[in-house]
Amino acid sequence: MLDPNFTPFPLLNTERLLLRPIVTEDVNELFFLRSNKEVMKFLDRPFMQYSEEALQLIQKITTDITNNDGITWGITLKNESSLIGTIGFWHITKEHHRAEIGYMLHPAQQGKGMMQEAITTVIDYGFAVMKLHSIEANVNPGNTNSIRLLERNQFIREAYHRENYYFDGKFLDSAIYSLLTPFC
Repeated sequence: MLDPNFTPFPLLNTERLLLRPIVTEDVNELFFLRSNKEVMKFLDRPFMQYSEEALQLIQKITTDITNNDGITWGITLKNESSLIGTIGFWHITKEHHRAEIGYMLHPAQQGKGMMQEAITTVIDYGFAVMKLHSIEANVNPGNTNSIRLLERNQFIREAYHRENYYFDGKFLDSAIYSLLTPFC
């Protein structure tokens, strides 16, 4: 069985980014991301209404890291402290050596290759350090930017589920993408 250990927290660096822990001081930036219509357009989750909800999410992220059940990094520009996004393995299926990746980025930073830098680094960490066998992404089929990002990183569409998710009064479709370890 997979036995991840996120202590000490793994700081990850890219050319322009630092991937670091999400801390309570990030509450305003996280609240912005989770309440912004552009960022949340394809997340199919309720918008945050109050900053306390962002604090609760930070506590859940911290608990998941402490229990080695998931890991989420805050994305910042190097030499800046402001959170511009998040990325992580929020759902780890230890018995199957599989994790689900999720990510979001501030609208002002989109289209600049930032998420490409972050996802490459996180995928490498997942396979090389965590010893994952596969990484999954569950995507709203309308999110063509996310699908292009996944396909650019060699993810393959494994499934298309029609109306399998009920949100905001509608049944929605899901596309499942996956990437197998290159270390087989």
